Amino acid sequence: MNAEIIAVGSEMLTHTRVDTNSLFLTEQLNDLGIEVTQKHVVGDDRERIAGLIGRAVSAVQFVIISGGLGPTEDDLTRDAVAMALGRRQLLNEPIVEAIEQRFRQMNRVMPEINKRQAMVIEGAQILANDRGTAPGQWIEEGGGVVMLLPGPPHELKSMFTKQCLPRLERIVPALAIRTLQLRISGMSESELDQAIAPIYKRYENPVTTILAHNADMQVHLRARCKTEGETMLLLAEVGGQIEAVLGERIYSRNGDPLEAVIGQKLVAARATLAVAESATGGGLADRISGVPGSSAYFLGGFVTYTKRMKVDVLGVPEEVIERFGPVSAETAEAMAHAARLRTGATWALSVTGNAGPTTDGDEAPVGMVYVGLSGPRETVSFHRQWNSDRARVRAFAGQMALDLLHRKLSGR
Repeated sequence: MNAEIIAVGSEMLTHTRVDTNSLFLTEQLNDLGIEVTQKHVVGDDRERIAGLIGRAVSAVQFVIISGGLGPTEDDLTRDAVAMALGRRQLLNEPIVEAIEQRFRQMNRVMPEINKRQAMVIEGAQILANDRGTAPGQWIEEGGGVVMLLPGPPHELKSMFTKQCLPRLERIVPALAIRTLQLRISGMSESELDQAIAPIYKRYENPVTTILAHNADMQVHLRARCKTEGETMLLLAEVGGQIEAVLGERIYSRNGDPLEAVIGQKLVAARATLAVAESATGGGLADRISGVPGSSAYFLGGFVTYTKRMKVDVLGVPEEVIERFGPVSAETAEAMAHAARLRTGATWALSVTGNAGPTTDGDEAPVGMVYVGLSGPRETVSFHRQWNSDRARVRAFAGQMALDLLHRKLSGR
């Protein structure tokens, strides 16, 4: 069974507003086994809204509309739905009385315009709003359902949970839906898809999604079956084939991020970690310390953004920087080694580079990053150059550093 979500309101088309309602609704619908096939954001135009509704009703079983149920002239959802479905609107006196009572409780007189919120589309079931004045509506149409929900998130969430979910649970066939999340490092999105597409393309169920964010790759397998046992067997069948292909590139099978997996390995090894950062400006330490319980293994770090700070605070030999430059393999290794000595940590990571957008001499083109790793046996470094913006270069560098440490901790 499929659904479409329509968010109504010209303010939703500005750069300052994000449609968080659709994220909540998608999660709730997916948990019932309903797939969201399309989402729309439309401004306050009656004909455009009605056109979207008409097309959605003919395409899917469930259409959910958020927003546009207020009392003002630009709240057009009721009018647009009535137009799309060819139904009349009727004034509901009990709703008028309820809105008046709500205003009296606030020691206010209800403006006459609020009666617009009491207009009910012919044949609709009223959805009570315990958080605001705008009631929702549940309309059965052509074997499907159209739901009108308020725009404010706290109102929508309460109404959908208390009014819509029980109705949906009665008409949607029960399904066991489970998701397997694999997180992968050391591959690009295209390399990952090329490796596993021959597997997942053989299956319509589970649905496979590949997500890429700042060099962190994820594969989500979402399976739907009548029973939990069938669902888990299907995930094991498809997931097992993918795991066999990806092997050690998979660092997490439960959704844990790389910094959390590293923390688990450090705790198991009774090891500790420190960092020395330049290009990432503390971002690497932020990721590591963001894991609950990280104080058990993370000793701290240094943000040494200038040459002088690298020498005076961290203890990098000045001649190393003068000879090889602040962005170099030698400096990255010296930073990691110095951080490990200063803190007494088992392992230390370092990052130095030029995230841009300006150059820092011939030795440091924009996007050039070196990562150093110092451990009990050796100090090593690796480098990459990315053609991207400043924020992404910094994020890539942090992921690269964590990936390097994870490989070492895994004996690779």
